[in-house]
Amino acid sequence: MPFFSISGSEFVEMFVGVGASRVRDLFDQAKRNAPCIVFIDEIDAVGRQRGAGLGGSHDEREQTLNQILVEMDGFDTNTNVIVVAATNRPDVLDPALVRPGRFDRQVVLDAPDVRGRIEVLKVHVKGKPLSDDVNFEVVARQTPGFSGADLMNVVNEAAILAARRSKKKIGMSEFQESIERVAYGGPERRSRAMTDRVKLVTAYHEAGHAIVGAGMPKAIGCKKLPSFPVGRALGYALFLPDEDSMNNRSEAQFKAYMAMGLGGRVAEEIIFGTEERTTGASSDLIQITRTARAMVTRYGMSDRLGRLCSARRKS
Repeated sequence: MPFFSISGSEFVEMFVGVGASRVRDLFDQAKRNAPCIVFIDEIDAVGRQRGAGLGGSHDEREQTLNQILVEMDGFDTNTNVIVVAATNRPDVLDPALVRPGRFDRQVVLDAPDVRGRIEVLKVHVKGKPLSDDVNFEVVARQTPGFSGADLMNVVNEAAILAARRSKKKIGMSEFQESIERVAYGGPERRSRAMTDRVKLVTAYHEAGHAIVGAGMPKAIGCKKLPSFPVGRALGYALFLPDEDSMNNRSEAQFKAYMAMGLGGRVAEEIIFGTEERTTGASSDLIQITRTARAMVTRYGMSDRLGRLCSARRKS
């Protein structure tokens, strides 16, 4: 059937009334070609909640939104026009836009699971020569939390690496390295100048993460300890879970995660003393603090405060 696509930002102009006129034209065209599908991308550009203090009562966005509400509510049962919209901010949409009869059905596109990542990888490798050792299941299990765009970057980075190495086909080694590039924001920087002291401190720091993780039953296993800087980091320990957590983690897993994060700083103190502590643990401490705060204020894992949520809900 006919498919009409438009972006929410295309409705908004500096001239008053243009957005509402474009809405009327779009739905008139859809009615003439019914049955059809109308897709509005980034609906939050015109569908933000009214009366939020942005603009007056005659704001252009508000007039456009009012026209969209009128057109959607004015369909009779024989029109056969399906309206679909997409947004990354469903929390800011006007309540009248998501009430029954308008956008009353929400489809959440979350990060894919293992089976979903395998299928996404198969889509992005079409037309690319692959070696016999490439295993999509292994790649999918090493990329938990990756979105479809991240997986596309993994495939593209693997293809670039194979081309640089003058290979005719993309091998598993290229996929392994491309996962690290996408996850940590860049390739290994072998040319970066580092003193022997910095190399030694970084090595002990990252080894501390791996050793503590190996001693925690609920910890995620360490897969690799690179010996070169990657992206902006002087070093990192690659921890990849064997299965998707699906946002359902236990208190023991949180504690194991925090213990691993503190392993780097503790290793520095044991080897070099407390006076030689470096700033390399700054990102670790930030993540640990966020985790501990969330455990107490959001997940009710504190015996002293009890089972309550005192954190302000994110908008």
